[in-house]
Amino acid sequence: MSKSLLPIAPEKSLPASDKPILLLGGTAEASELADRLAQDGRFPLIYSLAGRTREPDLPNCEVRVGGFGGTEGLELFLLKNDIALVVDATHPFATQISENAFAAAKYTGAARIALVRPLWVPDLQDLWHTVSSLEEAARVLPAGAHAFLALGSQYVAGFAQRTDVGFTLRMIDRPETLPLENCGIITGKPGTTADEEVRLFTELEITHLVCRNSGGSAGYAKIAAARQLGLPVILIERPPAPQPPHLSSVNQVLAFIDLAYRSVRQV
Repeated sequence: MSKSLLPIAPEKSLPASDKPILLLGGTAEASELADRLAQDGRFPLIYSLAGRTREPDLPNCEVRVGGFGGTEGLELFLLKNDIALVVDATHPFATQISENAFAAAKYTGAARIALVRPLWVPDLQDLWHTVSSLEEAARVLPAGAHAFLALGSQYVAGFAQRTDVGFTLRMIDRPETLPLENCGIITGKPGTTADEEVRLFTELEITHLVCRNSGGSAGYAKIAAARQLGLPVILIERPPAPQPPHLSSVNQVLAFIDLAYRSVRQV
């Protein structure tokens, strides 16, 4: 990740100040960014969500839900809607949409930036076991463990073979069927403080936390809770970052947008 990004000049001047921004969302940072841009009101905005959550929190702007149909579908969307800037604020593990966004922006001539959360780094008291894949995470769990899978239901199939381990999954929406036979489900958003997560892990008698190195502040409470409780964390390494340019915070993205659109208005 680039170290010095503010102030950052756009790679190209945006074509016109009245052309919209496409914000690819699905993260806490994307939600905050959409809210703040909508409240600002100076920049036309389309907020895009994959649609995995039944009742997502939506900003006061134009929202689209669902996939684009690969790179070609995204290219058509950018052209049809005359998008000036693509802001990729998707999850760090959502590599396919990031690749599509880079290719589509390059093809259509739209500007593009990626909001890349800083990685979590271990504290001296953390008990991390870093692995490279979900499959490896499933293999290293000890027999008899009760693991909290902070992964999302679409990523837990590889744990089904571990019938000697108990699991708890946290999901926003309760599924119609259990994704694993030997699991319990709790619904709702993650706790915002370590104390909330400590209470939850203690009540559930969790022995291990399994999660991805998503980075950022929104999901860090579970990491801090595991540290307080002395729980081992099986942490899945993050894939390579999307193509640059990168920004690492909502404030940096807002500053970039303000600079980019101001430079157009002054032409």
